[in-house]
Amino acid sequence: MNPPVLETRGLQKAFGGIVATRDVTFALERGARHALIGPNGAGKTTLVNLLTGMLAPSDGRIFLDGSDITSMPAHRRARKGLVRTFQINQLFDSLTPLQSVALTIAQRNGGGTRFWRPLARDAAIADEAIALLTRLHLADVMQRRTALLPYGKRRLLEIAIALAGRPRVLLLDEPVAGVPATESREILETLAALPADVTVLLIEHDMDLVFRFATRISVLVNGAMLVEGAADEIARDARVRTVYLGDAFAGSLGNASLGSQFSNSRNG
Repeated sequence: MNPPVLETRGLQKAFGGIVATRDVTFALERGARHALIGPNGAGKTTLVNLLTGMLAPSDGRIFLDGSDITSMPAHRRARKGLVRTFQINQLFDSLTPLQSVALTIAQRNGGGTRFWRPLARDAAIADEAIALLTRLHLADVMQRRTALLPYGKRRLLEIAIALAGRPRVLLLDEPVAGVPATESREILETLAALPADVTVLLIEHDMDLVFRFATRISVLVNGAMLVEGAADEIARDARVRTVYLGDAFAGSLGNASLGSQFSNSRNG
């Protein structure tokens, strides 16, 4: 059996006397579509920051493809294929989407210091950037300055930049946060079409998105892992309903999981 692509063992983070992450043991299978949910203050962002190296754990270990990366800095984890997006997007407003994605591709290929040369002199980089932007519904705005993009397009651009690095594990931190309902469908379609070889961990409060996307869900409460299981099992778990989902949401699922409905809609 193949080892998990990303794994934690007894992961803990304390800030003074406050324990934000408590003994979290977690495994992300290769190719997974996995969601991490929990109420505000559950420790989700802290856990993601630990996984990506933005915080150092107080205790416990983190493994990527079986190798211990607990002490590895964030930039080296990214080079090894562990990439994240942020709840508040972090983009270069003065660049166009085409420039931003091309720059990321150039950096991935070891030529990022040339900055403007990729578009001017490397047709392969430009072609790859255009193809990626087209796939993520950004072709019509790829020459527009990022500062002028609608918020939903900015969220898509952040995902495009992450994918340009060819991640093995992609951590999506609330990709539809702040996105108007009229713009969120493109993000849903983009997540559904992510490459199968990219393992995805979705951190999200939008339960419609979670149950449409994830086949497996972990629930974090007070910094500790409450339960993990298939999406329909989590929706009907009495403990999860009590602390997070509520009976009305679970009842709305009927006899079929939202994950199954989403799968059917993709094939329809």
